[in-house]
Amino acid sequence: MSPENREVSHFTRILPYVWPSRRRLFVSFLLAGLVAFFWGAILSIAYPVVKVLLEGKSPAICLQELIDGCEQQISEAKEDLEHRESEVATDSAHELSLLRKKARAERKLTTASQRLALYRWIEVYAIPLLPADLFRSFALILGVILLLTVAKLACMFAEEVLVGSVVEQTVMRLRKACFRKVLTLDYQTLKLQGTSDLMARLTYDIEALGSGLGLLGGRLVREPLKAIACLCMAFWVNWQLTLLSILFVPVAGVVFHRIGKSLKKASHKSMESVARIYQVLEESFESIKVVIAFNGGRRQRRVHHRESKQFYRRSMRIVMTDALTSPTTEMLGMVAVVMGILPGAYLVLRGETSIFGIPLASEPMDVAELSMMYTLLAGILDPVRKLSSIFSKLKRSAAAADRVFQLMDTKSLVVESARPVEFPQEIRQVEFRDVGFTFASQGHARPTVLDGVTLHIAAGEVVAVVGENGSGKSTLVNLIPRFYDPDRGSVNLNGIDLRDFSLRDLRLKIGFVTQETLLFDDTIAENIRCGNPEATRAQIKAAADRASVTQFLDQMPDGLETRVGAKGASLSGGQRQRIALARAILRNPGILILDEATSAIDALSERLIHQSLERFVKGRTVFLITHSITDSLLSFLTRIVVLERGRVVANGTHAELLRDCSTYRRLYHARDLANENVVESGDSIGNASKSTQPEKSGEFPRLGESPRAVQRDAA
Repeated sequence: MSPENREVSHFTRILPYVWPSRRRLFVSFLLAGLVAFFWGAILSIAYPVVKVLLEGKSPAICLQELIDGCEQQISEAKEDLEHRESEVATDSAHELSLLRKKARAERKLTTASQRLALYRWIEVYAIPLLPADLFRSFALILGVILLLTVAKLACMFAEEVLVGSVVEQTVMRLRKACFRKVLTLDYQTLKLQGTSDLMARLTYDIEALGSGLGLLGGRLVREPLKAIACLCMAFWVNWQLTLLSILFVPVAGVVFHRIGKSLKKASHKSMESVARIYQVLEESFESIKVVIAFNGGRRQRRVHHRESKQFYRRSMRIVMTDALTSPTTEMLGMVAVVMGILPGAYLVLRGETSIFGIPLASEPMDVAELSMMYTLLAGILDPVRKLSSIFSKLKRSAAAADRVFQLMDTKSLVVESARPVEFPQEIRQVEFRDVGFTFASQGHARPTVLDGVTLHIAAGEVVAVVGENGSGKSTLVNLIPRFYDPDRGSVNLNGIDLRDFSLRDLRLKIGFVTQETLLFDDTIAENIRCGNPEATRAQIKAAADRASVTQFLDQMPDGLETRVGAKGASLSGGQRQRIALARAILRNPGILILDEATSAIDALSERLIHQSLERFVKGRTVFLITHSITDSLLSFLTRIVVLERGRVVANGTHAELLRDCSTYRRLYHARDLANENVVESGDSIGNASKSTQPEKSGEFPRLGESPRAVQRDAA
């Protein structure tokens, strides 16, 4: 699809979001038509103004002159028509010429008759109401102009308000639809998009689209109607000169087409820069503790400055192209006016009706007609100039529409089953059957995360998944709630592929506690209630007790009704994790997934939580990712699965793995060694410091010494 067709298609796709406000929009179109009518009427009054001021003629005298002129044209047209009818054609070519001349005479007669009928109506109904005094007549004309202006401005105000209302409602509907679409996408797709890019599309891009929509419903309707009204009246005054003036329209179309392509391309790049600025801000604020601790403010300022400069350069391309639009429009418009006025001036000053034998008027024009012609052409130029000023905004809006509807067209990598299987009442088995998985990427290949994983977990088993960082532990358990779908193989529940179930039914049976604790800016109770929106207060309190949340509620000003702040900022890491665990417990799931669920909790709280879990996990299938196999955990673990580089290298009880699996022994004893080092460090800090000194001078910097100085000394 070409860029122009895609642009039209995207604006067409907005119609369903505009349609609920169609009545207001149609009324605004009607008001725009009235504005155009009043605009043309105001400009047409230039004729009587010139007549009264320059020629000193009353409206009655002016009208009588017009009537006399029309009667003369009718008489001449009739004579010409009689002459053509009496003429005998000698051959077919002569006959064709006679028919053309006869048709021309008939058109002239019809036009003159229509004008005469209008002038007679004015003579009968309007002229008696006008004063005979010239000054009073002029004052009345000015009063009419003022009255028409007030009516035009009132219609413009009402139109702008209605269009603004339609635009804001449409933007709201579109933003809600985009947000709804984002929430249907899978976790992997959202990560590929990036939070900053999604935020830019849902805020900046939709606002830019709304701005263009306001132009479509406002100026882009009103200004062309104003130009058309003036053009129609100019054709009525002298269609030949008006036609001569609009010869430059195709040239203007070609120029604006090229400018538009450049503007849209520049707008695309500018919006991408905005998304990158959002990314820098997001990273800075999310990692503010690291920025402060490592004096990283200067680095973040440099990154922000670089992206801001890039945005500035791309925005300046838009500014320069936009700045070129207005002069180009005005120049082409002035050429068009000159092309119409210069021949008209020749006809007035020379008293002619043709130039080089080309008829340009049915009768010699006077100064009043020429003035009206000039006023109407200027009236066409003003709306065109205003349209050129919104040209860049419209192209920017088209670029925003591309990005917004690109998001709307994004396909989820996790597809809902068209005919989902009924979810079983009882979970008997979870099976990973030759599962392979590689993360999707944009432009570069990524390594395989899981390769040929086969596991059989019976109902009621508590399985710990261990392994080094990057071994695929979290990815493996993320396949169960279908955050991802495997590239190869399948994950089955009771022998049925998870992809055959409804996503909602599947996730209703799963409780999940993530490694990165995620809380909402709400109360503790409401964050726990996320696990089961229909839970009672007593159930929330019971879940909080099981997860040891109630241990720190005494410190909270409002207990369970205490707001936790954005992402739980007012709580400690351990407190946040306990609330997340309570949320999973409240769900009462058949499958419980704990991804490093106690990593930010002290040893005492960890033991308490493990004791609660020991009672809670009975009859449930539990997947537990951990780096630390403690005695309290071993008390209710059924077995342990060891992953290494995406493969299952061992699977068994703690005792079996210590005996048979070197990878597990290394992981387990590494924990013991770390614990011993922590204990010893409290007794012999000085000795530990000496024992960890490098053997070679210059290998590590001394306290208070910069790394560069150490390297210099070592050299």
